[in-house]
Amino acid sequence: MAETIQGKIFRKFEEISSTPFARHFIYILALLILIFFILVPPLLGITFKFSLIGQVLNDGALLSRAKGAIFWSFAIAFSIAFIDLIFALPMAWFIARSGSKWVSVIDALVDIPFIIPTVALGFSNLLFWSTSEISPLRFLGISIPAGLFLVLFLHFAFSYPVIVRVMVGELLSYKSIYETAAKTLGARSFTIARTVTLPILRPGLLAAFLLAFARSLSETGATVIVAGVFENGPVFIKNMKDAGLEGPMVLVSFTLIIASIAVFAIIRFMGPRLKIPINRVYPNPEKSLSGKFSVLTRDTSTLLIFALFVFIPSLFITVPVIGALTDGTLQKALSGTGIWAYYWQAMTNSYIIGILVTILNVLAGLPIAILIARKRLGRLGTAILDAAVNVPIVVPSVALGVSLSLFWKSISFLPEFWIIVFAHMTITYTYFVQAMAASIEQIPEEMEETARTLGSRPLNVFRRIILPLTKYAVMSGAILTFTRSIDETGATTAVSSQIKTAPVLLVSWVKNTVPATTSDIALGISFLVLTSFISLLILRLLVYRRK
Repeated sequence: MAETIQGKIFRKFEEISSTPFARHFIYILALLILIFFILVPPLLGITFKFSLIGQVLNDGALLSRAKGAIFWSFAIAFSIAFIDLIFALPMAWFIARSGSKWVSVIDALVDIPFIIPTVALGFSNLLFWSTSEISPLRFLGISIPAGLFLVLFLHFAFSYPVIVRVMVGELLSYKSIYETAAKTLGARSFTIARTVTLPILRPGLLAAFLLAFARSLSETGATVIVAGVFENGPVFIKNMKDAGLEGPMVLVSFTLIIASIAVFAIIRFMGPRLKIPINRVYPNPEKSLSGKFSVLTRDTSTLLIFALFVFIPSLFITVPVIGALTDGTLQKALSGTGIWAYYWQAMTNSYIIGILVTILNVLAGLPIAILIARKRLGRLGTAILDAAVNVPIVVPSVALGVSLSLFWKSISFLPEFWIIVFAHMTITYTYFVQAMAASIEQIPEEMEETARTLGSRPLNVFRRIILPLTKYAVMSGAILTFTRSIDETGATTAVSSQIKTAPVLLVSWVKNTVPATTSDIALGISFLVLTSFISLLILRLLVYRRK
């Protein structure tokens, strides 16, 4: 009986889906959600308080701090993106081309900073590099105070895997026929890589550079932890929010939004037109650089740099966690006494918000992904739509959060909980749509056309063809959305005042605005890492079980 009712329901929806009105309604509704929930709030909200910029322009000291913060945001992002390309490209090459039996292990270890929430990365790097009592560098007489250099080391650690992951994919999908031809003509391996392989992989290099640049420009939570008195854009905005000064927040947020969109547009336009400047071959030096000793030296130094600057600093937080298990902190945490009562409430908030955001983005993002993948709006319309979808990941999250806060809080009846949900929805929307659009593009349109010719209705085509072939992309996009929401700090900091998520609460612990011991902080971060890992594991097991 239940199946009969379910069948009737499906048949009714399939009948409705075959009408032009239903198809247009779904697409129009998805476009309206994109415009009025994803694009308009962050781009328009900042204008509501634009008159407050005068507060900064009339204060020389504050204006100087704002200019410096904006400069350092872009200076650090550009520097880190270039440094990442220099040091992460050899690692990608090693993973893709090495025949070592340890490659799969190293490949998995490179993803460690992806798994660990950025607030955990920030605190772990702070413990490793700074003057903390447990830092191994302290015994060598080396310590790096909180500030610019610690920010650089941190940004290198969490953006390094971005370059590696993109370039490994490029190298594995690259057809080596041109390299083989160059070798046949007597070219050395270093010469081939410089004059053949890398020029062909230029789009991948550009994509990797942009992703690392965006990752550095946007990061807030971890940067606040290690910055000390140093200020880039996100740290400056956080400090101004804590001080209750809206004018400086508006100025820096507006500048970061406009400048970041402009920089990305320029790089996207100019990047494909850039030529590799040096095509001349230098036989003797390049013969030496192609030798076994040079290759061994390159691989060894690559692995050492990864271990010292990425892997060990990212996992160093495990040292104080071991102490927290024996000094009574674990008992306090499990019983929820003191500051831990607020912690568990914040964790609950994070997961409720993450689940809601994931569901909303799946429902709202699927029609947009189909529009992009199938180019239903024509070439120009699809290009505009694709660019619009990418806006949230181009703009620094804290600047996006400030504008979203100003927009949604102008609607006085909207509770803060839903403001946070809509902020996270904006931040994570791109991840799901792009993952789905890329997957749908791989499905030949002829399959859908054949099904329609045989009398299948649109909903049945989607349910029987598109969804089964893209269900793993749906899950991957949902995982990206969920983990990004759980980890989000910058936008949440900007929009929340009463409700705290776990990353925001942990930042307040590290900055000592809420009294917490090193054991408290380390254990709180480890709980966040552990629950995130378990959530990802459950989702992946569900995928493989159905597979």
